[in-house]
Amino acid sequence: MSNRSIQSETLYEVVVNQETQYSIWPLTKALPLGWAEAGKQGSKEAFLAFVSEVWADMRHLSLREEMRVS
Repeated sequence: MSNRSIQSETLYEVVVNQETQYSIWPLTKALPLGWAEAGKQGSKEAFLAFVSEVWADMRHLSLREEMRVS
């Protein structure tokens, strides 16, 4: 089995950190410190599309808040 077919069969979840940065993470691995489940699970392709939709502003949350106050 090729790496590409293994990757296409792997299930992922969307994760988010305190700065509202998003990523996808394999369901078979423990979450890294500082990241939490965002409530979505499925294929890599579906969640790359989801992440690009919800994470339109790539700036850190703290920077966005600081710029809003200024």
